[in-house]
Amino acid sequence: MSVSRTFARSSAVQALYQMQVGGQGPLEIERQFVQEHGLGRADPEYFKELLHGVVANLASIDQAIAEFTSRPLDELDPVERAVLRLGTFELLFRQETPYRVVINECINLAKRFGATDGHKYVNGILDKVARKRRAVEVGAAGR
Repeated sequence: MSVSRTFARSSAVQALYQMQVGGQGPLEIERQFVQEHGLGRADPEYFKELLHGVVANLASIDQAIAEFTSRPLDELDPVERAVLRLGTFELLFRQETPYRVVINECINLAKRFGATDGHKYVNGILDKVARKRRAVEVGAAGR
């Protein structure tokens, strides 16, 4: 697991959260994070790929999450929603990243930024998404 990718995921979750609550577009958010705040140790290209990838694929990401939630996505905690969207993007579109890495990273992000037990919810949803969308990989890991 790359430290620079861990930091890119952290910045991407913060950016996605800021988009939700502030209503800004992805280019404005990217500019703020890259130019104003700086990305520090984060991989800037991976940050951009995550941010723009989630935005470009939001409908399919939200549909994949909605299959396993009992509430509408707009009723989820904004931090949990941002983490779920990031994790689901990686599960669906970044097949080279092992599903266990994606889930573990997202659990850590939910612990860091979310509500007390939000990481448990994130873990449960992403595990179900992985079992459905990466069934072969999940099955092979269970052997």
